[in-house]
Amino acid sequence: MVLNYVWIFFFVASFVVAIIKTIFPQVDADHVIFKTLVDGLFDAAESSVMKVALPLTGVLTFFMGLLKIGEKAGAINFLSRLIGPFLTRLFPEVPKNHPAIGQMVMNFSANLLGLDNAATPFGLKAMQSLQELNPEKEKASNAQIMFLVLHTSGLTLIPLTIMAYRASNGSHNVTSIFIPCVLATVIATLMSIFIVGAVQKIKFDYVVCSWILGILCFVVFLIGMVDHMDARQKDIFSNLFGNVLLLLIVVGFIVAGLIKKVHVFDAFIEGAKEGFEVVLKIIPYLVGLLVAVRVFRDSGALQYVNDGISYLLTLTGMNTDFVPALPVALMKPFSGSGARGLLLDIYKNPLYGPDSFVGNTASILQGSADTTFYIIALYFGSVGIKNIRYAVWAGLLADFLGVIAAICIAYLFFH
Repeated sequence: MVLNYVWIFFFVASFVVAIIKTIFPQVDADHVIFKTLVDGLFDAAESSVMKVALPLTGVLTFFMGLLKIGEKAGAINFLSRLIGPFLTRLFPEVPKNHPAIGQMVMNFSANLLGLDNAATPFGLKAMQSLQELNPEKEKASNAQIMFLVLHTSGLTLIPLTIMAYRASNGSHNVTSIFIPCVLATVIATLMSIFIVGAVQKIKFDYVVCSWILGILCFVVFLIGMVDHMDARQKDIFSNLFGNVLLLLIVVGFIVAGLIKKVHVFDAFIEGAKEGFEVVLKIIPYLVGLLVAVRVFRDSGALQYVNDGISYLLTLTGMNTDFVPALPVALMKPFSGSGARGLLLDIYKNPLYGPDSFVGNTASILQGSADTTFYIIALYFGSVGIKNIRYAVWAGLLADFLGVIAAICIAYLFFH
């Protein structure tokens, strides 16, 4: 229901803004706004299939096949038993040692390493497993909402993609945002746990608190280790660690299948077919959401929202040096590619650049959360959920707190 209203709002708001620009020639002197919107509509409809769904098809097909091997070899169950004591308290509806636990661990691990393409197949598989436990098939369960909001918090320990963008745009200190990005995503993730946990009345006993404390200690250890490396060592570590670990998982699942005498290739084909079926289910959701986001952005409505927030912040008398980076945060919940485009615009802007305060702030904002609406449409659409309950506001609240944390961290490190 919430997504329905958001979708309608995007189109209606875009149309109203276009009419205003037509009525006042000084706003749109060339009267091209409607042509821009129509061109963007067709382009977004095409690119959402050609540039998002089709590339996702190959990734999903491969990793869903790999997950099927891991499932039959017992690797997923092993992960479930390993992390079970913590996750079964966050997900009390999920039975102990259920495959969904291991699949969620795989998803969170891929996100931690900044491996977005690998995280999606693991997450979709976990959502399918949670749907099997869901007694009301069209209504999101508590476990599904907790999983989705945790996923949208975007916890990443190695922001590979952002550092790669900075390097390709001439940054002289590519890894300067490593620690700030980690801190921002950790805060956003903790906020997600507390917000959804409060709604679901989850008990934060000594096991949950111990795991959270242990995760924080690991993050501090990792930050300290990386902070003592020089720039070259940081680049090598960032590029090698995540990719080597992912390849190790691929080979490990296959070897585990051989040891357990699983027909590895047959299991892979079985899982790969499931991955292809998932893509067919999610294409309509992708097209609908990405077209709406594109029209909303092209109309200038997003810029008006940003200008309004900037004006209100100016009235408070607070320092507003971060405001030029704010469009990245506003776009991120709706479109990862849109936020990435705005981030690259800041990097290429001669007034800013990747190493400026605005460039560093935008980098942290890019890494402090995930594409909430896109993930909700993708994950719930893949299993036919229509009633998403409080998933949107919980995810957006966690995003909002993550944005505030990211801005504060940017001032602490770079201002």
